[in-house]
Parts: sequence; C-alpha cells; structure tokens
Amino acid sequence: MMKIGDLIPQVLGVDQEGREHRAADYAGQRLIIYFYPKDNTPGCTAEACSLSEGYGALRKAGFALLGVSKDSAASHGKFAAKYALPFPLIADVDLTLQQQFGVWREKKMAGRTYMGTVRTTFLIDEQGRVSHIIEKVNTKDAARQILELIEEKQ
Repeated sequence: MMKIGDLIPQVLGVDQEGREHRAADYAGQRLIIYFYPKDNTPGCTAEACSLSEGYGALRKAGFALLGVSKDSAASHGKFAAKYALPFPLIADVDLTLQQQFGVWREKKMAGRTYMGTVRTTFLIDEQGRVSHIIEKVNTKDAARQILELIEEKQ
C-alpha cells in the first residue's frame, strides 16, 4: 500500500472523456485521489455526490479531485452525467493504478473471499507525495471528512 511520503505514479490514467492524467498535470497543487469499487452502487454514488456537493469548498482549499475505479470510461461517462459530477473519473480497467496504490486487495463479504477495490482516499501534496490516507471513508459525508482533516492538519 502507498504510504505517507510516497511519490504518486507519473501516469494516473485516462478519464471518461479520453483525457490522460499525469502527476505532472497537478504539479504545484494539491490533489485528492479517491478509489471506489463501482459506479452506480449505493455507497459509491453517495460518496461521489458528497464530493460533488463539496467540490467548491475542496477547490477553494486548493485541491483538484480524481475518482478512480475499474469501471470503463463509458460507464464513468454515464455515471458522471447522471449525477453531474464536476471532476474526472479515471477508468482503471486493468487495475494498474489500484495495484500501485495498494487498494486492490482481498475482501470478505457474506462468508466469501474475493479480490476487490478497498475504498480509500489519498491526499497528495504540491510535490506529488501522499500527505494523508483515509481508509475509513464516510461515504455520505466524504467531502466534510476531507475538509475536517485538512483543517486539523493546518
């Protein structure tokens, strides 16, 4: 798993509009990268909508925002349009970014074990290093959770 102080990978992936995102695109600014399991599921929708509602405050605090899941760009496009999401969603269909960040892991639910995305939010500083990791994400209040963490650390 990526740790505090680690540099993020140079290539972050391609979003729902076909644009490639690289760490260099965010040099000199802070970045939030949030990993979620699947478009259009209750928890993931709640998280995306919370971040969308808090997007202005997150931008005002100096952050850009990227969502990442293994869904396709087409799925992301429909999800972003349906909920008017103002930030890019990276289509990590080959799991490269999730494996680099260490969020593609064994999960257990209803007595079965499987591989999946562990919902995690990473805050990245202006130098491209991980500054905070939120492993217990409050899906219904994700933006406030991030903003409170930022205020606490300043």
